[in-house]
Amino acid sequence: MTPLFGRRKQKSTDSDVDHSDPAARRAEVDGSVESRRPRWVVVVPVKPSVRAKSRLDVDGVGRADLARAIALDTLAAATACDLVAQVVVVTDDAALARDAAMIPALRFVPEGDARGLDAAVAAGVAAIDPNGRMPRAALLGDLPALRPADLANALRAAASVPRAVVPDAEGTGSTLVTAGPGTPWDSSFGDGSFARHVALGCEPLAIPDASTLRRDVDTAAQLDAARALGLGPRTAALLTSSPG
Repeated sequence: MTPLFGRRKQKSTDSDVDHSDPAARRAEVDGSVESRRPRWVVVVPVKPSVRAKSRLDVDGVGRADLARAIALDTLAAATACDLVAQVVVVTDDAALARDAAMIPALRFVPEGDARGLDAAVAAGVAAIDPNGRMPRAALLGDLPALRPADLANALRAAASVPRAVVPDAEGTGSTLVTAGPGTPWDSSFGDGSFARHVALGCEPLAIPDASTLRRDVDTAAQLDAARALGLGPRTAALLTSSPG
């Protein structure tokens, strides 16, 4: 089983720091602040590829292969984020689990009876932190251009409020929903989810329009928009190899 707490930054010892150097003192203080920042459990629900992305048609590319590549790029970016302690993948896609073997710090939870995104996310949250002791986030698995720094910026902002939400690029859906320690988990994904999450008490985060965190993909036009931001390596390779 993957440890709950994955990557940790190695702390400097007193012998490593020149305390007479102001820059070194600032770096030491900054390191202490970094070590006190909360690290998040991020739950990513992923449909089995054979029934995912029904509206995503790209000539010469199998829909299941494309959906799986997009999910893998999303997972790789999430695990590379310094503020993430554990990425929990809720899925029954055995091929995804096999292809994700080289991505560190993943834990897989079976979805079981498919009851939608909210039930899948709740299962992931319950499996890793049933008492809500850590900050938790639900991240959509269709963000092929996601950069770890963009996710970190959102999680950093979310740490100051009990609940938060990041809208998608269109402003109607949600790509990230969070709950702080001690805050009960709740979510309402699906069409028009942003307004529902705000009604649940989620604070909308001021994430720039150009953030890769906002660019989820359900259609070919949205995939083109993500491509302009810079696709992850698996999605990019699949599209490059396509004869179309």
